[in-house]
Amino acid sequence: QVQLVESGGGLVQPGGSLRLSCAASGSISSIAVMGWYRQTPGKQRELVAQSIKGGRTNYGDSVKGRFTISRDNAKSTVYLQMNSLKPEDTAVYYCNAATRGSSVYWGQGTQVTVSS
Repeated sequence: QVQLVESGGGLVQPGGSLRLSCAASGSISSIAVMGWYRQTPGKQRELVAQSIKGGRTNYGDSVKGRFTISRDNAKSTVYLQMNSLKPEDTAVYYCNAATRGSSVYWGQGTQVTVSS
């Protein structure tokens, strides 16, 4: 089992920045991929960014060049640095972890609101 705890959401003005954190605990040695997804009402959850063990990263098209995912293996924590935020980035952001055994875990979600 893996537990994920997110922090760092909030209200920010357009053009501003936020950093989200997600701390993993439990069977952390089994984690192969950690990442972030987001969801708005009435829409499917979409990929924001992934960090794959070994260093590779993936980003959703709408955030490329603005968001950066990083991973601190010593702290079992993944971060999402979000810059140049836009109102359309407003969503609930969920931390995600996938293990080598293909189990998937989700955090409780943190609200990000971009508004003036």
